[in-house]
Amino acid sequence: MTQPAKDLKADLCIIGAGSGGLSAAAGAAMFGLKVVLYEKHEMGGDCLNYGCVPSKALLSAAKAAASVREASKCGIQTVDPKTDWAAVKAYVANVVSTIAPVDSQERFEGLGVTVIREAARFADKNTIVSETSRTRARRIIVATGSRAFIPPIEGLKDVPYLTNETIFTLPDFPEHLVILGGGPIGLEMAQAFVRLGAKVTVIEMGHALPRSDKDHADIAIHALRNEGVTLLEQHKAVRVSQEAGRIRVHTENGTGSPVIEGSHLLVATGRKAVLDGLDLDAGGVEFNNKGLVVGDTLRSHSNPRVWALGDVAGMEQFTHMAGWHAAVFTRRAFFKQGTKVSSLPVPAVTYTSPEVAQLGLTEAEAREQFGDRVTTSAFPFHENDRAIAEGKTLGECKLVLNKGKLVGASIVGEGAGDIIQLVSVAMSNGLKLTALTNFISPYPTRAEVVKRAASAHFTPVVFGKSGKRLVGLLQRIP
Repeated sequence: MTQPAKDLKADLCIIGAGSGGLSAAAGAAMFGLKVVLYEKHEMGGDCLNYGCVPSKALLSAAKAAASVREASKCGIQTVDPKTDWAAVKAYVANVVSTIAPVDSQERFEGLGVTVIREAARFADKNTIVSETSRTRARRIIVATGSRAFIPPIEGLKDVPYLTNETIFTLPDFPEHLVILGGGPIGLEMAQAFVRLGAKVTVIEMGHALPRSDKDHADIAIHALRNEGVTLLEQHKAVRVSQEAGRIRVHTENGTGSPVIEGSHLLVATGRKAVLDGLDLDAGGVEFNNKGLVVGDTLRSHSNPRVWALGDVAGMEQFTHMAGWHAAVFTRRAFFKQGTKVSSLPVPAVTYTSPEVAQLGLTEAEAREQFGDRVTTSAFPFHENDRAIAEGKTLGECKLVLNKGKLVGASIVGEGAGDIIQLVSVAMSNGLKLTALTNFISPYPTRAEVVKRAASAHFTPVVFGKSGKRLVGLLQRIP
């Protein structure tokens, strides 16, 4: 017998307990507002359970294996590491379970949030219903995230394939992992599994890491190929089949039709917003294939009660972007500030070794937008003493400038995702390029590459003819 629906009233109702939804729920609850949060799957969403956290844990295990292989260059005698897949999976699961309490139902109920672990949908423009509840809310947030996009490739639906939701619990270690997609997820998993001992082939219909600085993407791609990853760019997968337990991917590359055969297939061809079952039409919420139709304010164009946070907002699909969305919502909804999503530049990092970090415009994007006014200033890792001491000299910091103003940056190298935060602080706060030269960098650190890259921009002026002339004049003053 179905229980009668509970009638609830809330200042804020949220559908989805991922990064954006949880951040908004915590903030609103701490302001003393009544919050109802719906989640039909796992608390923490894709990032905690199937994305950022388990993938970085797996990369950490793979990096440990690579470190053993590379130790001989430091004079350490080693043997080839052997992967215990069950133990690696246990390590990944332990990382997830260690972080999980921060996103748990118990924690949010302790903050005063009403958590309902059921599927939710719109009943009308200000009402959300589930199997056992009906919530009328002053504001509604849709933060349902995204899932792996499965491309319409002939035969794909008829063969077993993996996505980010299943790769981390794969029963048996893959002998030959074939990956569809040469974006960040595809290349991170490619390097992880090749380091753990699998044969890996990546099939990419265009160029790998297309949204990164091309020069820096090429450095990372070359490094992966040197480690044993077979990366087939400009190869379009047109058909997938299975024969004698083997997966076969039939491709076209303009000159032929190569067939790639492997033991397992991972689909990493992008993400698709989760909108099914929400009854958005009933809520008067306009949407398209990217997500809810919202602007720079994240507010629905058709129903001003509704906001979209995270991947479902149809913008960049990063966990940290969802967190920023929650901040934008909080500032606009509760403090009536004019903050917009575009108020700050968004960093993106591919966590391969070397890492590839991007902020603002790439050099190519800047030149397309500003033309000849664009200059770059760079500094290589092979001239950084910390990188030399640790034998991690592959990489570069590149700053992109429009008439001397920072409009972007790219860093490839060990720890690039951490290092680029120096540039992010400068760009986010409107600091001049000189700010990146006017601080004391502890020695030896990799982050000094940012200071050296910024300083390189001023070198021709400071040490050129005008600089020498000025110093010469000033020396005459007693």
